[in-house]
Amino acid sequence: MTTAQPTLFVPHGAPTFALRPGAAGAALVRQAQALAQPRAIVIVSPHWDTAVPTIGFAERLETIHDFWGFPEELYAIRYPATGCREAAEEVVAALQAAGLPTAKDNDRGLDHGAWVPLRLMFPEADVPVIPLSVQSRAGATHAWQVGRALAPLVDRGFLIVGSGSITHNLRDFQTAWRNGGQTPAYVRQFSDWLANRLAAQDLAALLDYRQQAPGAAQAHPSDEHLLPLYTALGAAGEHPVAQRFHAGIDDYVIAMDAYSFLPQ
Repeated sequence: MTTAQPTLFVPHGAPTFALRPGAAGAALVRQAQALAQPRAIVIVSPHWDTAVPTIGFAERLETIHDFWGFPEELYAIRYPATGCREAAEEVVAALQAAGLPTAKDNDRGLDHGAWVPLRLMFPEADVPVIPLSVQSRAGATHAWQVGRALAPLVDRGFLIVGSGSITHNLRDFQTAWRNGGQTPAYVRQFSDWLANRLAAQDLAALLDYRQQAPGAAQAHPSDEHLLPLYTALGAAGEHPVAQRFHAGIDDYVIAMDAYSFLPQ
């Protein structure tokens, strides 16, 4: 027997989130503890960007420290996740059944967009993990379509997790840090707009966020950190109910909102 899961969008913050998880980290822990044990986790990170959806098939997933200039203790962290070829083949089959091209990667490990939240949520690393790449140039509709293709896996006990950031502008972080830590107004405006559109199940506006959301281009100079939200949303099926289980801002400009999506 397997239990259907909600799908999740979680923040991974700056790499130092792994050392100072704070309120957002506590929310991720609580959410994970409320879940049934997943059969496998499909994790979508903006830090693995490929031309077509690519699925990780590694049996042991290397902890990738894909950042520079941070405290030494970050580079000592290892998250000993394992993969599952059988589960990865099911991900491939689901995407191909929806007409999406796919590729396989036998070596890919977990970048910080994947291991930072998973280490908080599943500290025992006792659930197989299947990495899935984003396609940053394909846009929100494509990311949602990837999620729709994954929806049948939810009924088989797969946990679909998109990892990213509701706002992500590193240049504005540097400006805010120099100017005394003021959070730009667009950070809350954008996160509140997104929360309202998700609550209203307004998929058309969500997919057109770059034109409709306040401060969209500043919140996301490029799409990649928001795209995993659309995959998690799509994987929850038709008209999913969104629950924002954490809202907050870290490092002046990073909205750390986290969501679960449940089918109606």
